Amino acid sequence: MKIFMLYTGSGPLVIMTSYRSVEAPGLLEKLTAKGIHKFIAHEIPLPLARQRYGAHFDMVQQNLTENDDLRVLDYNGERAFRLFRFDELGRARKREPDVYYDKELP
Repeated sequence: MKIFMLYTGSGPLVIMTSYRSVEAPGLLEKLTAKGIHKFIAHEIPLPLARQRYGAHFDMVQQNLTENDDLRVLDYNGERAFRLFRFDELGRARKREPDVYYDKELP
């Protein structure tokens, strides 16, 4: 299981996934289906996420299947942003599609 903080156009959110990488094609498909096309992601160490979210973490984890799954751990961007210091997060991974479906690129 992996935990990622995603910085998106609508703000930060924290996801829990059974995918091994935020760049896994299956995970990218699921994020795209949720309208998340462009983001900056940082991995959050699992023990740290469990500590900061407490019982809520355990509840979300119970609903996560072993393969190819995704759950949103925190939709509240303000809270997600406050819970973790930058030096606690993994290196940034950027995702930007080549083509946007609602507009042409400049």
